[in-house]
Formats: sequence, structure tokens, C-alpha cells
Amino acid sequence: MAGKTWHDTYEEARSAGDHVADRIAKFVGSWTFVYIHIVWFGFWIIYPVEVFPYGLLTMIVSLEAILLATLIMMAQNRQAERDRHQADDDYRTDVEAKAEIEELQTRLTRIEDEKLEKILKILEGK
Repeated sequence: MAGKTWHDTYEEARSAGDHVADRIAKFVGSWTFVYIHIVWFGFWIIYPVEVFPYGLLTMIVSLEAILLATLIMMAQNRQAERDRHQADDDYRTDVEAKAEIEELQTRLTRIEDEKLEKILKILEGK
């Protein structure tokens, strides 16, 4: 098997907190999360847990929003870092490929020049 990829190295460097935040951010961005909140809010209103204007619900949702916004921003920052790692690796690959292509072009030019010289020698010999 080949050596570690940039992605393997990136994954190994993530902390347990990073994994948790990413899983939460993934869940928050799902329809399941939306459905749970629809049911929760519907229950809160239909079966009056508290009277309007729902001060406790407002406080709970506000705290949830603060925590989720922070976790989502952390996940986005890690995604940006991951993208930078990938871009750096892509750049290194491109530079190596460019060097190989230039080397091949040099070899092909040398081969063409050698062929041309042989053809000219053959033509001069006639």
C-alpha cells in the first residue's frame, strides 16, 4: 500500500472534540434535525408546556442557537483547513507533474534532434 495521503494525515490530527463538533454540525444540517424541532415546537404549543409568549422555549432555543452556531463555525473552520491541506497537496502534485513533463519534453527534443542528425548524415552519405 502507498504512503499516507494528505487526508489520512488530516484525519489523524483531528481531536475528539473536532470529531464531536463535526458530527453535531452534520446532524444539524439534516432533515431529521428539522423534523425533531417541528415536533418539539408543535408539542410545546399544542400541549401548553408554558403560556404564550413562551419565555422558557425562547431561552432554550436561543442557547441552542448560540452553541450550534459555535460548533458549526468550528466545523467550517476545519473544512477550510482541510481544503488548504488538499490545495497544498494538489499544488505539490502539479509542480512534480510539471517537472516530469518538462523532462519528457527535453528527452523528446533530444531524440528528435538525434534522429534529424542521423537522417542528415544518411543524406550526406549518398
